[in-house]
Amino acid sequence: MQNGIIKRGIEMIAEFEARILALIDDMVEHASDDELFASGYLRGHLTLAVAEVEQLGEHTPEALQIQVSRSLQNAIAAGELSPRDQALVVGMWDNLFVQARQLSA
Repeated sequence: MQNGIIKRGIEMIAEFEARILALIDDMVEHASDDELFASGYLRGHLTLAVAEVEQLGEHTPEALQIQVSRSLQNAIAAGELSPRDQALVVGMWDNLFVQARQLSA
């Protein structure tokens, strides 16, 4: 029984990740250079966060949102992004998460 719950949770996260990646792919055609940078940057953080939440046994979109946000904040603290890029990347992540949640409702 528990294996079935875990499997369903992993599938849920995989579906949610696929939804976000599809949203990113859909914007590529009309995205600005800055948006292309932010979307590529987010792909890496999203992939890492999915692996981390699966390893932790947290299989909800909310856990993924927290993990991506934490990863972005760590990158910002490490000086990886300029203030302008910080706003762009965090804003894009927030929008993608909301859109993906709406698609799953």
